[in-house]
Amino acid sequence: MTHAAMKLKGKTAIVTGAASGIGREIALLYAREGARVAIADLNQTGAEGVAREIEAAGGRAIGVAMDVTSEDAVEQGIETTAKTLGGIDILVSNAGIQIVKSLDQLAYADWRRMIAIHLDGAFLSTRACLRHMYRQGRGGSIIYMGSVHSKLASALKGPYVAAKHGLIGLCRTVAKEGAAHRVRANVICPGFVLTPLVKSQIPELARANGMSEDEVAKKIMLKDTADGEFTTTADVAEAALFFAAFETNALTGQSIIVSHGWHME
Repeated sequence: MTHAAMKLKGKTAIVTGAASGIGREIALLYAREGARVAIADLNQTGAEGVAREIEAAGGRAIGVAMDVTSEDAVEQGIETTAKTLGGIDILVSNAGIQIVKSLDQLAYADWRRMIAIHLDGAFLSTRACLRHMYRQGRGGSIIYMGSVHSKLASALKGPYVAAKHGLIGLCRTVAKEGAAHRVRANVICPGFVLTPLVKSQIPELARANGMSEDEVAKKIMLKDTADGEFTTTADVAEAALFFAAFETNALTGQSIIVSHGWHME
């Protein structure tokens, strides 16, 4: 791949949940900007497909099978990435799912699954990458995929809101601990992005609220945005590039909201 001024040339990045949606968009942009990229996903076939897409365009990428809730799978996947692609410079902790249900009806197993994927997965991938970044001595960037729900709450999304709030705290701790090693940590907080994950919520919310799917989009998802527009995967990827390419600790422990003005602070 050729680019006038590659912002991530010589860097190695691992993106979890990168077989589709936001993760895929970030991986493709990172590759265009010169990074070697590990596509980590529970869907190994999908991960390898994105890696082939990057390689076909002249980049360097591998697909890595990874269940982010498995300590062994995370350790092995990150070790494979470091050995194959030359260390770890950037982690994008992006893997996630959604379950829409009121707290009084929520099964404990679903609560635990949500926390395990969003929060435990972030911890496990962070710990493994920090060990490489500290040993390498060349700094690094850890980026968490939060949400506007890292800042506020919505009904029917208890475990998601709790986990996304938790990522802010984890990020701030990593920023404090990583600073001596020039490792930065930041959070991206997107609004509603029309990924398969969000599209799957629309009929669920329509049933729960007695609305049509169009009404859900306009009256629930986008009602508080400045312009009534969905955020795009490209919007979020550009924020991920900004954090990854920023070279100093001047920008660490922060969160950026990418939501068409849904939430402002």
